[in-house]
Amino acid sequence: MGTFILHRLLQGVVVLVGVTIVAFGLLHLAPGGPLAMYTLTTSMRAEDMARISHELGLDRPLPVQYARWAANLARGDWGRSYRDSRPVLVDILDRLPGTVELMLASLLVAVAVGIAVGILGALKRYSLFDYLATTGAMVSLSIPTFWFGLMMIFIFSVLLGWIPSGDMYSLGRPFSVADRLHHLAGPVTVLGFVLVAPWSRYTRSGMLDVLYQDYIRTARAKGVAAPIVVVRHALRNALIPLLTLAGVQLPMLFGGALVTETVFSWPGMGRFFVDSLGYRDYPVLMGILIFTGILVILGNLFADLLYAVADPRIRFA
Repeated sequence: MGTFILHRLLQGVVVLVGVTIVAFGLLHLAPGGPLAMYTLTTSMRAEDMARISHELGLDRPLPVQYARWAANLARGDWGRSYRDSRPVLVDILDRLPGTVELMLASLLVAVAVGIAVGILGALKRYSLFDYLATTGAMVSLSIPTFWFGLMMIFIFSVLLGWIPSGDMYSLGRPFSVADRLHHLAGPVTVLGFVLVAPWSRYTRSGMLDVLYQDYIRTARAKGVAAPIVVVRHALRNALIPLLTLAGVQLPMLFGGALVTETVFSWPGMGRFFVDSLGYRDYPVLMGILIFTGILVILGNLFADLLYAVADPRIRFA
């Protein structure tokens, strides 16, 4: 097990290095740059622009800039924001709890609803419920997240006044769980709606693969209660594809959170990334990308380790 984990971590480091090289190059090749904001100041002179570019290290060749950034990162220095000179890691950690809260709440909703719908769809194969669930999954995958978020705000916030239109708490009020859940309702519904589709489809497919196996027939013939057959025998053996899905959904979660946080003005990493992208704040953008990459690598490793828990036949060398 230890050898397997070490091997996967080394693979993850190689992948992470490749991701940073590609991301660093693409960010610097994009139109505009950190100095674009200074061009709006009429008193800014060419020598002032050159001085700022030199202070930020932007006048150096791109490979030299990357090597300098990577060397600082290896020492634990994530750099400083071009906008306010705050440490990048501090800015990320300040906004991380909001994003984690939104992602975990959305994932819990998606898993609970998706698995329930998938089980019922498999048990009631080709029924009206199954067709409706399939149609709903296709619709959820087809609707753009930003459009669905705007419609949620327009209908349930502007017209009906049921949910707040943004932020994660009510200003001027003491903290309360009810207030936080009230503000979570909109973004969690939007982000969870997108994630329900793959969970329900994978669960249905996995359940259909095992429901007609011999050991399921044997359990039913022995008089085992139907809920126990479904949950303890069928669902556990259908979990392996779902564990893979849990690992690969981390990028999807962050991508959905990026849009959802922007629409609902949720103060998290996604919104911070969009704001920094507008300013071409390279240190912040690279910091968020590498932080997300680390989470994806660890998430996939965690999903692999869960295989042995779900299926005792699986062993890692």
